[in-house]
Amino acid sequence: MRNPLNSCQSPPAKLFGKSFQKRVVARFKNVYACTHLGFGTIRLPCTEGLGMSATLTPAVRNGASGSQAQDRQTKDPAATLKRVFGFDSFREGQREVMTRLLDGRSVLSVFPTGAGKSLCYQLPALLLDGLTLVISPLIALMKDQIDFLTERGVPAARLDSSLDRAETLQVYDNLRSGRLKLLYVSPERLGNERFEQLLSRLRISLLAIDEAHCISEWGHNFRPDYLRIAQLARQLKVQRVLALTATATPAVADDIAAAFDIESDDVVHTGFYRPNLTLRVTPCASNRRNELLFSRISQRPAGPAIVYVTLQRTAEKVAGYLQEQGLNAAAYHAGMNTDKRTEIQEAFMASDAMIVVATIAFGMGIDKANIRAVYHYNLPKSLESYAQEIGRAGRDGEPSICEMLASADDVTTLENFAYGDTPTEQAVTSLCDELLSQGDVFDVSVYDLSHRYDVRPLVVKTLLTYLELDGVIHSTGPFYSECKFQPRCASAKILARFDTDRADFLRRIFSHARKGKTWFSLDVEQVSRSLGEPRRRVVTALSYLEEQGDLVVQVAGVREGYRAVKLPDDRKSLSAALVQRFVRREEQDIARVRRVVQLANHDGCWTRSLLDYFGESRDDCGHCGRCLGDNQGGPIAAVRSAASKNQGPRDQDRDRVRQLRGEQPAALAEPRQMARLLCGISSPASGRAKLQKHPLFGTYRRVPFRKVMAWLEGID
Repeated sequence: MRNPLNSCQSPPAKLFGKSFQKRVVARFKNVYACTHLGFGTIRLPCTEGLGMSATLTPAVRNGASGSQAQDRQTKDPAATLKRVFGFDSFREGQREVMTRLLDGRSVLSVFPTGAGKSLCYQLPALLLDGLTLVISPLIALMKDQIDFLTERGVPAARLDSSLDRAETLQVYDNLRSGRLKLLYVSPERLGNERFEQLLSRLRISLLAIDEAHCISEWGHNFRPDYLRIAQLARQLKVQRVLALTATATPAVADDIAAAFDIESDDVVHTGFYRPNLTLRVTPCASNRRNELLFSRISQRPAGPAIVYVTLQRTAEKVAGYLQEQGLNAAAYHAGMNTDKRTEIQEAFMASDAMIVVATIAFGMGIDKANIRAVYHYNLPKSLESYAQEIGRAGRDGEPSICEMLASADDVTTLENFAYGDTPTEQAVTSLCDELLSQGDVFDVSVYDLSHRYDVRPLVVKTLLTYLELDGVIHSTGPFYSECKFQPRCASAKILARFDTDRADFLRRIFSHARKGKTWFSLDVEQVSRSLGEPRRRVVTALSYLEEQGDLVVQVAGVREGYRAVKLPDDRKSLSAALVQRFVRREEQDIARVRRVVQLANHDGCWTRSLLDYFGESRDDCGHCGRCLGDNQGGPIAAVRSAASKNQGPRDQDRDRVRQLRGEQPAALAEPRQMARLLCGISSPASGRAKLQKHPLFGTYRRVPFRKVMAWLEGID
């Protein structure tokens, strides 16, 4: 079809007769007929007066089979459940969630791991007109669910970093043409301004947010990017929202409901109790865990198992030990390359007896029904993490064991990581001074701030989020400062397809490009100012050419835009309040570790104690280790290794610390910075200085962080 942009010059009104209208509607059935066509907000003049909204795309008609269309008219979940998904009945809570969604209400679904949360949006997606957008941080879940849906003829796709350019362009094409019913993306993609522009042109009938507990500031896994989801839902006028989580305490559930305007009657909570899971806790010294783990695995019937550890190097060592004992075991952690992790995951999914020794990077979104055992070689960092991880066992309903090998040595490691995330008072004060001196409208690079103030990027994002929550600044959205492109054909051929005005606009953009060896580079802000055109128009033009296959585009230099709302009269007090907020988060993370210890030492039913934490009351389960009479080893505080008991700062290290601090003043000026290094916790500054290779790095990893801090504060 000839490019519709060539037909966008305004014709006289007398041309809009009925026969002309029919020809236009027939000619422009694809997305270009009724949406932004690149180069800013452009409407085809031939659609004006035809009753076609510029934001309605064929996504509202998303092509369905005749039976799907009939289901949509009747909105019969049961018929779709059987015909598409092959299930005879709903699990507990699923029908209640779907009924509310189909009635146009937003819902919070709190189901235990493996209880069928995904069906709660997959099925309604087929009964609603428009696109269902699924936001999930779990690429593994996206891949598994896309495979599941496409096997059943459901048009679904994902956008993530694992797709190549051709696959990505195909997804965009399917979105624009309305061929998709479900699209899976990560929260980070919402920071892509080109993607947000595309979403603004689609009709989103349902927004599903997995791991929704990440939106809660006081939850166990707060992610600032999740707050943008709530803002985006309002901005896009999403018709209904489904928030899903398996690990929400009552307070966190309230936070989620408030963020998405979910009524209390629309919170569907099915309870966390799983009668087929037997919880056990065995106190042991850290140097005895290998043999205890092997003993447990050997004594029990063979079956797939996951062994959770805290550190990557522990995963490698434990997997190696089990392999030496003749077991089919493999390590899995975030330090491995993608291909290796995929290979291990696929092997585990296909095996009836494989053991994966993993950090928390493994298991999220893995839907394997016959996992017979989950072992915690190290203490989990919170009861939320523990509940999520043991929930991966026994999804087929068959009996499964969940055993914690509890050593007090782990407490120090987990607490030290919590302390290590807290920024220094000086970093918070300096960062705030910079942010509040920028003027009414400003933008920042999180990466740049992270490195200049030695604060992890997630902590910088959290600080910016705190300032938003306090009404000091307001986010105007992320954008890219740099753009690189490679032409796929001669510029003359590209320009020849457009009318004079648009060709001239493109020519002026191209004239600002700096030619490198293989790429042309553009400073988007500079181009916008030079041309006197809105930034959005420049970005949209480049995106349009990419979608047409004329350019290969790469973006970099992401920056976050903000507007000052109400600058404080006393910056010092604001900085002090922010420091206290981070200290409270630190205290909460420490308290979560100690609740795990309390559960391990609890002298009553472990299942009942765990459920009580999540606000669920029930009698003793009768089948956990405590109910069955387990009382091995006493409280875990009494079971420590001799090495851990004798650890502490050494006077002979004072001179080495002084010398290193003098050599690296930028990275180690503050006691907290040096304490991170001694406790084996990396930071942006120590990473840049390559201090992880220094002999002192991690020498005190078994010493409590506060003890190391106090010792350092006494060194002049």
